[in-house]
Amino acid sequence: MTPQDLTTPAPAAADPVRPTETPATFELGRETVMAYPGPAAIIGNDGSLLDSNASARRLIPLLEPGAKGDLPGAIRLARDTKTPVLRLVPVATTGQASGLDVIAIPLADGLRVLLLGRDPVLEAALYSALADSRARYKDYVSLASDFAWETGANGRFSFIMPSDALGYREHGLLDTDPVDLLDRWERKDVAIVFQTTRPVRDVELWARAGDGRAVCLLASAMPVYDAAGARQGTRGICRDVTEQREQERALRRLHNREQVRARVVRAFRDEVDISGILTMAAEALAKGIGACGCRILRRGPAGSMSPDDDGASYPLADLIVGGDYGSRDAAPSPDALPEELTLGAQPWEAFVGTVNVMVVTTNHHQTLNGAVVVWRRAERGPWSGDDRKLIHDVADQVGIANEQINRYETIMTLSRTDALTGLLNRRAFLEDVERRHHRLERAQASSALLYLDLDNFKQVNDARGHAQGDRVLTMVADILGQRTRPTDLVARLGGDEFAVWLEDADDAVANQKARDFLEGGALLLPMSGRPDHPLALSIGIAVCDPNRPESLETLIKRADSAMYAAKLGGKGRYHLADPVEPVSRDGDGHPEAR
Repeated sequence: MTPQDLTTPAPAAADPVRPTETPATFELGRETVMAYPGPAAIIGNDGSLLDSNASARRLIPLLEPGAKGDLPGAIRLARDTKTPVLRLVPVATTGQASGLDVIAIPLADGLRVLLLGRDPVLEAALYSALADSRARYKDYVSLASDFAWETGANGRFSFIMPSDALGYREHGLLDTDPVDLLDRWERKDVAIVFQTTRPVRDVELWARAGDGRAVCLLASAMPVYDAAGARQGTRGICRDVTEQREQERALRRLHNREQVRARVVRAFRDEVDISGILTMAAEALAKGIGACGCRILRRGPAGSMSPDDDGASYPLADLIVGGDYGSRDAAPSPDALPEELTLGAQPWEAFVGTVNVMVVTTNHHQTLNGAVVVWRRAERGPWSGDDRKLIHDVADQVGIANEQINRYETIMTLSRTDALTGLLNRRAFLEDVERRHHRLERAQASSALLYLDLDNFKQVNDARGHAQGDRVLTMVADILGQRTRPTDLVARLGGDEFAVWLEDADDAVANQKARDFLEGGALLLPMSGRPDHPLALSIGIAVCDPNRPESLETLIKRADSAMYAAKLGGKGRYHLADPVEPVSRDGDGHPEAR
């Protein structure tokens, strides 16, 4: 059989009914045959090919008599029985044998049969590919996100995959408003993702999971339009990045703690002024935890503490302020704080008035040596775990700093005090007197310098020994210390010489103070070395008047000369030095040159 050209009618002898003579009842057009996706052909009563599409070339060899599958027999059977006949016929495709399902359908005119072929292998492969593609797409979505979703034109979820996303019950999110999923602080941004009119990527939103916990989602979405361009909803995916965000926050908190700790350590290392170290540490800690104030307490001078035997507990009142930062108005009252601190105890926390207070002890080598007190507004809520870690980190550093400061003060005290009497030594006394002397003219207040010398002290050492002499010197220190004010300075200059600086004292005050010292000196008589050489004090007084300026050297010489004048006058008395000549001043109050 020779196939006919699709555009040329078959010869009349071979096809008594030509395609152009199709009865009115025949409705199958050539376009239908050509549009069929598989092999399609129209066969005449005599078995001739009347029309076909391009895929029908696979059927042509099967129309030959004796071809495998007996396709001509199926055509005759369909024509005679006027019912469709299905045959599986073998075909060859690119060198491989395969089968083709062919159905012969008798047409209404009874003169032709329509052949339609379907490749079952290809269809199975396409079905398998489609299923594989859908599974692959699902896997990709699962890998790229935690769940995919769609919203309809009403803005509600119309699709969720997987159906139990974020721990909600099966299909629990379907037909719900996305705004109900979001944290209340994020609801104003719901349109950015779930009602978007343009593609968006990686928008961060905080939502609530099925168990109520907060979850951070990265959402990507794009709008869905119909063929007419009307918006039908939104399609997108969400990825749960809560763990990642928590890790980032933890790293930021760790970085913040390290920064504050570094600032504190740097302050301890670089600050030259020892008195400012703890204040800088208090400021760094308060700012690091968002507190409105911080106070660092430390051990005071030796002997001011009341520790128990193991040094693990101290009354809070025995600590002194080493560093202070923040508003004093909001600072908690000492009465509201714990009375006693215990080494190793949990931090003391309480709401005191309008502030939340925490007290953490500091120590060095398991000996309690201070405390860190921090406070912030009560509306900030309780202290977080990160706050506590940072406060403890700083407290550890403060414990070391407190010990260093105590040792420094001990060394400074030893270098400035007389080992026997505990009074200032000569160097420390002259340094302090020099500073006060410089302030006199600015303060426009007079002060007095007293030099004191023990009469007949040598006889005590000679007759009763140096131990008795030391007791005498100690008693003199007590006599002077008990009769002076905290603002005054008392010193042992060496041997049996003492000095006193009386702050804000004129001639009358200085004379009265000297009489007080002489009265106290009467206690020394029983300790005299010989009855005919009684112990007594000789005192020289020099009053420094800002209206009669003089150098410190001159002032010292006047006091020393007055002391020797008292000795020459019979000992056991005081002598007031004559004042220096007044200095003329100009209209601005400055001394006039002579």
